[in-house]
Amino acid sequence: MCIPVAPSSVRIIVSIAAKTLSLYRDGRLVKSYPVATGKPTTPTPRGTFTIINKQVNPGGPFGTRWMGLSQPHYGIHGTNNPASIGTAASNGCIRMYNEDVNELFNLVSVGTPVTIY
Repeated sequence: MCIPVAPSSVRIIVSIAAKTLSLYRDGRLVKSYPVATGKPTTPTPRGTFTIINKQVNPGGPFGTRWMGLSQPHYGIHGTNNPASIGTAASNGCIRMYNEDVNELFNLVSVGTPVTIY
């Protein structure tokens, strides 16, 4: 017996211009977070991706959480440089305050769609 699974009602939308990451459930805004995005020399990729893996305490500059995107080498993660949030400072990843990425990490699953524009 095969039971169909409904598509995820949760999605993430990142605005590079506004430096925000917004979480939606059933088309309704749940919460928006300030983020850092890529520097002009290492821009954040635009498009629609999915979260393909999640890791707690990845170490280094990635802060307390990592959520890898289907675009290789890019992800949503925490930071060891909180002063960078709200700026174009990363190597293309979406950087969040550690307390914010911890919250988001618990609200999304592998397979969550992420649109970056």
